Amino acid sequence: MFRHAMAAATDEVREGYHLERPNRRKAASKLTKYVVVLLMLVSVVLLFVVTAGGWQKLAGAKSGQVAYIIIYLVMAFFVLRWNRGVLPLAAALAIVLGIFAAISGPEWFNRDHVGYAQTSLGPRPLGLLTLLIVPVQVLLIAFAMRGFSQGWNVEVEVRDGERYDSRAEGGGQPATA
Repeated sequence: MFRHAMAAATDEVREGYHLERPNRRKAASKLTKYVVVLLMLVSVVLLFVVTAGGWQKLAGAKSGQVAYIIIYLVMAFFVLRWNRGVLPLAAALAIVLGIFAAISGPEWFNRDHVGYAQTSLGPRPLGLLTLLIVPVQVLLIAFAMRGFSQGWNVEVEVRDGERYDSRAEGGGQPATA
């Protein structure tokens, strides 16, 4: 009984019909998708530079930063494939990363005194790059939530030879191709 209901809910389409995803064709949806991916890649680059530049002094944070880099790359791949399910996860991780960056950024500047061991990049550039992560994460949160609200997952079953027209009268009717 449940297997039959699950099969009906998947991508099975009736004969003579095809699925269209009208919200993915919108320019706003495409732009949001690419901005989210760009922000995730910028976050990865910033994290990589901070991780590589401060490797000697990142006592317990090494594995966490490497994990963030890998997770963000995987999520960017899924966003490129129109998977909106990772967007809330991206926003949640961006909140956590933004908090850590806001707390640890000023600490890099505190290391710019005599007696502290120096890192390969120096404490001031690392502090600046760490603080740059904060606004990138705020933008990522905003665009990820915008993408989530755009309904990338909406599917419309349309007869073969027709195309879904969301501007037609009545909230969206199939249009003859």
